[in-house]
Amino acid sequence: MHKSDVIVLGSKTFISTLNELSPYLKFKISRINANNLNKSISTNKLLLCDNEFLDNKNNINLIKNSKCIKILASEKNIKNKHLFDSTIILPTTIKEINSAIEICVAKKKFEENSSIKIKEYLLDKNEKKLNKDGSFLILTEKEIQLLELFEKNSKPISKKKILSLVWHYASDADTHTVETHIYRLRKKIADKFSDEKFIQNNKEGYYL
Repeated sequence: MHKSDVIVLGSKTFISTLNELSPYLKFKISRINANNLNKSISTNKLLLCDNEFLDNKNNINLIKNSKCIKILASEKNIKNKHLFDSTIILPTTIKEINSAIEICVAKKKFEENSSIKIKEYLLDKNEKKLNKDGSFLILTEKEIQLLELFEKNSKPISKKKILSLVWHYASDADTHTVETHIYRLRKKIADKFSDEKFIQNNKEGYYL
């Protein structure tokens, strides 16, 4: 099984202890150059640090601006705990460290699979939301399927093909069903985001 790469930052004792435990850890400890710290945190998928790392205000800003998974290992609850995806209370066990890493990685993968970038919008399939600039719109399951279909195809899709792929030619569905759903979806997006051209169509079908 592929091991996750984890950047470990903090006190010498913290880093040294994890290095000693490395044969028993289910992740690989990444060593980085201090000069590339900012870039490494922003691009690496997981960061594990202790509370001593947060003594520096510049490091706190790095944590705030980083989009990677962030885990804090601390002997106490500190005010910057909210900046992290998970917290490991020290002292701890190898099992708890491995578990914290595995849970965060699984959660991140789930979120990535649940979110789709569509134009300037973000479609959250898990929460059934279409997000843009802090506002969101609740979608139905069929509306999500329609947007996924349009996003995956660069060319217009005919009503018959949409009916086949989304409704699977259900006995109670016809091309009028497709038209009605797309009309309602267009209206919802226009009313919420003032976007009249989100879903377009021509003689060949519908497209984004």
